[in-house]
Amino acid sequence: MKILSKKSLAFLEKYLNNASPTGYEWEGQKIWMEYLKPYVDNFITDTYGTAVGVINPDASHKVVIEGHSDEISWYVNYITDKGLIYVIRNGGSDHQIAPSKRVNIHTDKGMVKAVFGWPAIHTRRSGVKEESPKTDNIFLDCGCGSKKEVEALGIHVGCVITYEDEFMVLNKSNYVGRALDNRMGGFMIAEVARLLHKNNVKLPFGLYITNAVQEEIGLRGAQ
Repeated sequence: MKILSKKSLAFLEKYLNNASPTGYEWEGQKIWMEYLKPYVDNFITDTYGTAVGVINPDASHKVVIEGHSDEISWYVNYITDKGLIYVIRNGGSDHQIAPSKRVNIHTDKGMVKAVFGWPAIHTRRSGVKEESPKTDNIFLDCGCGSKKEVEALGIHVGCVITYEDEFMVLNKSNYVGRALDNRMGGFMIAEVARLLHKNNVKLPFGLYITNAVQEEIGLRGAQ
């Protein structure tokens, strides 16, 4: 029996493609709650941004199933006079995969495209041990030649940065995209609610479908 519907897969793609960096998860939570709305009795949210869909809220016994909605990202940490942007982690971002990756810098003026720079192999000095990517030597280039140009785009220290990689399918059934950890979990628990509703299952307990935030910086949502 085919479990996933076209609507489910459309939700998954939209959910994965939306940026929800740690501390800024609200747009992703809106997408998740909108999908879940027909299948739950009510929602609970908190000031951190965790969203909980509740089925059978008056039951005396409660069961929680949980995923988390945030994704790893970066912050703008320093802008050089020549317009290069150095970064710090927001969550457990892997600096070794960063070089050449395309990113979106989130600003009040909108999204700014940039790329993690790295010297081309033919420009590295022969006979010198190659340096590995580290958090203090990777940088972003957004096509500007000065700090003033960068700032004119709305970029400043503290702007959040996310990878632009989007959802795709490999060989018909293998899903690829950023933030599969753990937005796939958020998708799965939403599907539990949909399938309970579709099959008219009456639970003997209250089910709290929890999409937590800030997992990437210390499991805070689960706490």
